[in-house]
Amino acid sequence: MKTDDLIASLAADNTWRPRPVWFGVLAALMAALPLSASLFMMSLGVRPDVSTAMHNPFFDLKFLITLSLAASAAAISLYMSRPEASAKRLLWLLAIPGGILGAGIAGELAVQQRSGWTERMIGSNALVCLTAIPLLSLPILAGVLAALRRGATSRPALTGAFAGLMSAGLAATLYASHCPDDSPLFVAVWYTIAASAVAAIGALAGARVLKL
Repeated sequence: MKTDDLIASLAADNTWRPRPVWFGVLAALMAALPLSASLFMMSLGVRPDVSTAMHNPFFDLKFLITLSLAASAAAISLYMSRPEASAKRLLWLLAIPGGILGAGIAGELAVQQRSGWTERMIGSNALVCLTAIPLLSLPILAGVLAALRRGATSRPALTGAFAGLMSAGLAATLYASHCPDDSPLFVAVWYTIAASAVAAIGALAGARVLKL
């Protein structure tokens, strides 16, 4: 057998292919989410009146907002893991959770409430929210950043920031089942601050971890 034929034969027999980045991110989420969920159940747990709260549309809206944020940020971070990719093409995805939140605020302000909008915005659990969401997001963020190293992003800090937003969205989904504050105004202020903090952590970590 000629050398060229041998090389071609060996190449044809080699069926191994590198795993795509999304596969690594999915595997990381499957490993990290149970850890965050366990930490959540051990420290906070689901609110005792959850069966009643599920009939409140503003309670359900929290999950729609947090999950849409996680999904939008996941799509952007995966796209950003490609070399020379620009976030501008997919930034419009963030308008989805923003639009849902805006509609929720408009709906709440249109409904007569016992308490004023300032009281609903401040809520009763702000400090717990600002602490729980970043802490619950850390295992998720660590796993996602490790998976994104398979890519070849040319903007590691920005990619890390969107990985942080994805992690914060998933952590906020866990926290939302405990949070007694269902007002979209509360979500707009405190969930946003917490998610922004995680995005900043993701940007700092991504600048180091994802640097080529």
